[in-house]
Order: sequence, then structure tokens, then C-alpha cells
Amino acid sequence: MPRFSVIVPVFKVRGFLRECLDSVLEQSYADFEVIAVDDCSPDGCGAILDQYAERDPRLRVLHLPQNAGLGRARNAGMPYATGDYLLFLDSDDTLTPGALRAIADRLEETRDPDVLVFDYARTYWWGGTRRNALARVLTEACEGTFTAAERPEILELLMVVWNKTYRRDYVTEHGFSFPPGYYEDTPWTFPALLSARRIATLDRICLNYRQRRQGSILSTTSRKHFDIHDQYERVFAYLDAHPELDRWRPCLHRKMGEHCLDVLAKPGRLPASAKGEFFRRTAELFQRHRTSEPVPAGLRVLEGGYARYLARQRAAAGAAASGRLGRRARGVAAGRAKRAWTWAHRQRPLDPELAVYSAFSHRGVLGDPAAIHHAARELAPHIRNVWVVREDQAEHLPPNVEYVLLGSLAYRQVTARATYFVNNVNWPPSLLKRPGSVHIHSHQGTPLKYMGADLLGKPGARHGLDVPQMLRRADRWDYSLVANRHSELVWDRAYPCRFTSLRTGSPRNDVLVNAKPGDGAAFRSRHGIPVDHTVVLYAPTRRDHVRGGHVERFDLARFAEDLGEGHTLVVRLHPSLADGPARGMGTAELHRRGVLVDATDEPHVEEVMLASDALVTDYSALMFDYANLNRPIVVHADDWGAYTASRGAYFDITANAPGHVSRSYRELSWLFASGSCRDADAAALRAAFRARFCEFDDGRAALRVVRTLMLGEPDVPASIPAPAAGERDVLTST
Repeated sequence: MPRFSVIVPVFKVRGFLRECLDSVLEQSYADFEVIAVDDCSPDGCGAILDQYAERDPRLRVLHLPQNAGLGRARNAGMPYATGDYLLFLDSDDTLTPGALRAIADRLEETRDPDVLVFDYARTYWWGGTRRNALARVLTEACEGTFTAAERPEILELLMVVWNKTYRRDYVTEHGFSFPPGYYEDTPWTFPALLSARRIATLDRICLNYRQRRQGSILSTTSRKHFDIHDQYERVFAYLDAHPELDRWRPCLHRKMGEHCLDVLAKPGRLPASAKGEFFRRTAELFQRHRTSEPVPAGLRVLEGGYARYLARQRAAAGAAASGRLGRRARGVAAGRAKRAWTWAHRQRPLDPELAVYSAFSHRGVLGDPAAIHHAARELAPHIRNVWVVREDQAEHLPPNVEYVLLGSLAYRQVTARATYFVNNVNWPPSLLKRPGSVHIHSHQGTPLKYMGADLLGKPGARHGLDVPQMLRRADRWDYSLVANRHSELVWDRAYPCRFTSLRTGSPRNDVLVNAKPGDGAAFRSRHGIPVDHTVVLYAPTRRDHVRGGHVERFDLARFAEDLGEGHTLVVRLHPSLADGPARGMGTAELHRRGVLVDATDEPHVEEVMLASDALVTDYSALMFDYANLNRPIVVHADDWGAYTASRGAYFDITANAPGHVSRSYRELSWLFASGSCRDADAAALRAAFRARFCEFDDGRAALRVVRTLMLGEPDVPASIPAPAAGERDVLTST
């Protein structure tokens, strides 16, 4: 008996069917069966299913003699299911890699609940991806099992059948089945959740919900959308047959009204001539099942006529239009006032004792600017140091740090008169450089991938990026801080602006160069990592050739397991992926289960590096900083060709690596299992890499910047070794 029976109804999806089937049959977890139901599809889907069934005995195909519809096709497949759990997968959707393994592990962890609810992401026909907006509900409910009464917020999730797996005995016991018509998930999902004695959640994206441009049921203009009324009648009939669930009537009455009004408001679902009738049918249904509970304000429109509804819709549209015009007028007036105020303020002299800082687009006291700020407080206490931050970051700042919010009056005041500007990202275009001000730019590390003007030849990598405007903003730089001659060459080429390059070293790397035993212990303690564990840090970068930027290069759970006892895997995704669906693909869920540590939200990456004993990365600039620790580094370059073709690189990292290079997961796991990542060859590669890319990092970079640029004092320059015989400072493109 398999663990899962995956039921796939199929109708007119030949363009997506192979991708759907592959997403199931190629799962790493193999204890499942697939029951594909050919709903008399006229486009050759039946032949595709038969081809797959010949190749894989786990796939069984049912050919229906006539079209039955989505719900009835699912019903046809259920009697053939032998698995412990049922999953319903629409044939234009796909399971994510590792989904069945994650679901199986969660079922075991929660001791076989009646229903397990997992996360999904919408994948749009134009390439975009958006995670379920209510994913937090799954995260908050992840402790053990519960009933709907204990966590009613579970009913706020999308009421569909395919984001859940159901214990087959539970389905059989209650006789759940799908009715005919559109919105057939409604009279299945509500009863299944309300009757369940044990519900569990999995905060992991297990399914990609395809948003088709045309052809889906929800994008079809038809009177069949009237079926929603019959489906809710079936839900209330279920309540009538189960008096113990009567307490849910007010909730379902509200959700029915909201759902029907949403269908009515969606453009393209109902024929224009049918909208009045749809409203009246909805109002009658709403009245028929009304309870003693007060009607929510948003549903009171159902107590009036269709004309009143239309008037309200027009009023809302008019108010929105007026609001846009008003905001536009207020914005113009405010802009004029700001420009007048700024002009007046710029007539005042610069304050020679005022420095303004920002890092990573105003995300807090971080990176090189933070290191320079700390040195300034020590060496130049007379200088007032002010940080520019976004409003959502203000509460996370360290104590005793003066700050202003981006765009506020205080921001305009300090930026109008400051002498020193320190940043690792360009300042907004509205900030004009005044004569006498000193702009110090630290960048965000040593560049491997193309930057600045070099992106002009890489249209995919600079999508949405205005390179000429970027260069105009870089024209404000007075000084560019570099850690090596490679960076010096790159910045001169990528940013053809009038700045002076300073061989100071990277201020943020001072803590790495000066690392002492025990540094990083706070991170280990905070995340419960045993003192004697070997910590392997995995830090992948983003891919410009993939929308969303995230590609899972290998199974993180498998890598954590293959590292073996006495090891802890720490994962830090690229900051640009922190708020997207990338973490929902497994990292967050594996962190919750203790399989690995997700350090993506850790504000200070230096602390994460100090806490680790080895680094695995692909093409992240983190490797150049990490090399200062003189600890093992493995470059996982399984897609180097695709990466360089889309983004471009200044040199071949696979030929000039800071350690061994793996080009497959097998090679990566072997390097750690065999200990080769720490052998003499790895040490020699790392030494050559450090000599080239850590040459100006001597642990005094921040002090050097403050002394030379803020205090005007001479400082001992960074140690600069003479070039080896025949060595040339030449950039090579791949």
C-alpha cells in the first residue's frame, strides 16, 4: 500500500500535462501512485498519459467514455486509490521538488492527521511567482494538530482541494465526494475541515498554482459561474445533516456572501446581461441562510437591490479616481514646497561635524558603513553620526544610534548640510551633492559578476535597471574603497565617473581579519548549535536568468543528512530572496524541524561567517570576505555556463577558485565526506586566492577611512605586495 495516491483529472491541458506528470514522477520520495483520469480530453492528452503509463508502473490511467467535469473526474479516480493519503493535483499545476518528502515527514511528525494543509505559490503565465499571502497562518499553526474550532483562521485560506492532503480512511468514513459544476471544491473543503478531528499544517510551498492567461475555468465568461449558489446550498445542507457543526453557520454565511460578491466583481466571469440576475440570486441565498449575527458592513449591500449595488460600485470607483487626482495634486504641491525648502537650506554652510550613513538601501546599521561609523565614534567623537533608515527598520536599530527616516523633514535637514556621506548603495536621485561634501562609497564586496556600465551588454541582467541613471548617481562619489587591485580595475571600468580609488581594504572585514577564538559563539548559542559541531555555511547567490532569482541547486535536507553527525548546516539566502517565495520552498520548514539553521534574517553576516567552519557557495561575493578567515571554501558551480551567459563575470571562478570546485551534488557531498575540502590542494588554492583578493584587508580599514577622510590625518597604508613576476592586472571576461 503506497503512502500517497495522487489523483490527476485531465482535460485539454496537453501543453502543460508533461510538466505536471514529471513534477510527480520525478519526486525524490517514491512511495506513491498516480491515478490520471482522462476526462474524454479532445486534444490528445489520453495518448500522452498512456505513453507515461508504459514507462512508469506507478501511473494508472482511466479513460472516461464522456466528459464528466473536474469534480466527477476526481470522483472516478478515488475508488482506485490504495494510498494512505489522497492528493488532488490539477493537470496544469505542478508539485515542487521535494514536496512529497516534506509532506510525508510532516505527516509522520504529526502522527497521521485527518487533513494536512500545505502552502502554494501562484506562478503567472508571464513568469512571475507570488507566494500565498496568508502563509503566516500555516506557520503560526505548526505546533501539533488542532481542530477548526481551535484555529478558525484556517478557514481564511483558499478553500480549494489541491493545497491539502487527506487521510483516505477519513474521506471514506465521511463519504466526501465532488458535486458537478464550477466551484466544486467548496462543498468538499468546508465539510472536510469542519469535521476533521486532527488538522496539521506544513509551512512549505509544495505546489505551483499555474495562472493561465486563457483557458482556465475562472477566466471563462459563462453563466456556469451561477453554480456557486448550488455549491453553497450543499455546504449548508451538510450543516443541516450535522447539527454538531451548527456553530459555523454565521462564518459560512459571511464567507458565502464575500465569495459571491467577489465573483460578481471580477471582470470577465459573468456575461454583462447576467450580472443583475446573479446579484438577485446571491441576495436570496444570503437572506435564506441569514443568522442572528449582525451583517458585516461589507455585505449589507446584499440587503438592497442591484441598482443600489451598482451605485455603490460607481461611487467607489469615483472616490478612487478622485483620490488619485487629489494625491497627484498634493504630490505636486509638496514637491514644490520641498524644492523651495531645500534651496533655502542649501544656502546655509555645510556642517563640518555632521556625517550621514546608509547601508543596503536604508536597511540599518550594517556592512562597511557600520564599521566606519563605529570607528568614527571612537576616533572622532566630535562628529555627529546620523543614519538614514526605512520606517520599518527603525525599531531594529541598536541603542544610542541617531537616525532619520528616509524622505522625512529630518532627512532633508541632515542631508542638506552634512559634510560626509557614507553608503554602500547609491543615494536617491533627489539628493544633490553640494560643493565641499565628501561622498564615500564602499560597494558591497569584491565583484565577480558584471556591474554598472558592464551590464549594458547583458539585457537580461539589467532588466528594470536604469544604468545611465545609476552612473549619474555614481557621479557624486568622491572616494571608492577597494580591498584589492581587481576591485580597483572593475570599479574604474564599470563606473566611468570622477572618483578617487582608495586602497583601504573593506571596513566590514576588519572583524574577520581580527577574528579570535570564540567569535561567533553568540550566533551558535542563539540557534542552539552545539559547541563541538562543525558548522557548514551555504550561501547561494541569485540568478538573473530566472524570474524571482531563486534556483534550488540541490536538496538541502539531503546535504544536511550527508554531512553526518557532529555537523550543522547553516543556510543564508541572498538578501534579495528573503521576502520572496524562495524560503517557502523548504528552507523555513527545514529550519523549524531543526534539519538546518536558516540565517537569512540575521542582520550581520559577519557574525554568521565567524560562527562557521567552512563555506559552500556558488558565485556569491561572500567568498571574497570569507577568505579572510582562512577556512575551507567549496565553490558549487553546476551552472557556471548559464550564469556567465546571463550575467557575465570578470574572471573564471572555476579556474581561480578559493578551494575545490564541485559541478554536481555527488562531487559536493564527496568533498565533505572524504575531507578533501580541507586537504593540501584546497589550502594552496585558498592561499593564492587570499593573496589576490584580500591584499589590502589588514584589520585597520575602518580606522584608515576615518583618519584619512574625516580627520585629514596621515595613516599607514594597507600592505600592498609587489606583483609577482609576469603578473598582470588585467580583467578577463567570460
